[in-house]
Amino acid sequence: MSDPLHQHLLAALARLPAATLCVAFSGGPDSTALLHALAQLPAARARGLRALHVDHGLHADSAAWAGRCRRFCASLGLPCEVLRVQVDTGNGDGLEAAARRARYGALAAHLHDREWLLLGHHRDDQVETVLLKLLRGAGPDGLGGMRALRPFGPGQLWRPLLDLSRQQLRDYVEVHALESIDDPSNADTRLARNHLRHEVLPQLLRHWPQAADSILHSAALCHAAADALRAQWLTAFGALHDPATGSLDAAGWLALDSALREPLLDHWLHARNLPAPTTAQRRQIERQCSARAGQLPCIRWAGAELHIWKGRLWALPPARTVPFDWQASWHGELLLLPDGGRLSLTEAGARLAGPLTVRLRQGGERIKPAGDVHTRELRHLFQQRQLPPWQRNTCPLLYAGDELVAVADRWITSHGAAIFQQTGGAPHWLPAR
Repeated sequence: MSDPLHQHLLAALARLPAATLCVAFSGGPDSTALLHALAQLPAARARGLRALHVDHGLHADSAAWAGRCRRFCASLGLPCEVLRVQVDTGNGDGLEAAARRARYGALAAHLHDREWLLLGHHRDDQVETVLLKLLRGAGPDGLGGMRALRPFGPGQLWRPLLDLSRQQLRDYVEVHALESIDDPSNADTRLARNHLRHEVLPQLLRHWPQAADSILHSAALCHAAADALRAQWLTAFGALHDPATGSLDAAGWLALDSALREPLLDHWLHARNLPAPTTAQRRQIERQCSARAGQLPCIRWAGAELHIWKGRLWALPPARTVPFDWQASWHGELLLLPDGGRLSLTEAGARLAGPLTVRLRQGGERIKPAGDVHTRELRHLFQQRQLPPWQRNTCPLLYAGDELVAVADRWITSHGAAIFQQTGGAPHWLPAR
């Protein structure tokens, strides 16, 4: 085939190990060119070529777009699965980031084992990414831009078009008379990437025509530097990370050189599906690592919160807002708690003779555990048992009338033990975080 895009993809496929292929197909010009070009290659079809389309539901025409994507794939004789997602903007990280998080989560969940997910990102996207990373204070790894290949879900994420320009893909679409979706949000310059694409980059290129080449050259150097550092911080990560709890040794992390400390933190957070902090938030984490004993620092940013407790760093998704006066009647069935945790009985199918009331901590609660001669304050019990601070206010408290008979599955009174003995089971609490 003489088409440059076909030739480019054919050469890339020849270097590819055995793997099935799946295209993240938005229906826009870039992914349309990628999917159509691959469909012309027997080598791609032989790898089980298919498409996934994510419907974010953010535009009135999104369902119609999904239908167009299905029809386009059908015209190529390719399967296309539509994934509908709910974009949660409640974390404060903006519409772009929230939509991206929802999209990538859905794609990862629907990727087959050892399958490669292909994205239509191109050379111009890479330039924009590097500049955005620079403006956000990224280090060498971020300034290297998007990697062509990286682990993703149960397989790999592959960007085979990073050496081609946006115009080359648009030319392919025009030459082959392909219909594509024009998402009006791509022209909204209130969004950071669009502002950079439509207003900032044209100005740069007028003054520095070679700007794109220079930016990409610097990005390649940054990737090389990041790769050289990677072996060092990965070794440090192995020493500082506790796989059982997912936490990091705070003092050991703080003692690292910043060139190792920052990528190690990002690696740890991304492995937990959490976003990286800003430069200011990183400095705050470093300062709080030296907090006095008894303090419970928590640094929050959009999409994540980081606790420093017992000399370790603990990264979690943001806590849900829980009504202060929440309560529920419980007969022993699986109970979904308002923070996302679960309460059940260890004996499947067992039921309590009479319902208990489940509440959350409001402060000042006391309990006399079975076998203990003293009545204890919950705050002291939590400290003694070293229950993580972020779990204390969402720990389910079980009441028989006005009597606190159990604190989740941690402490049970004699009365509570008698109640559960009748069921043949015991309470079991699965915390949300």
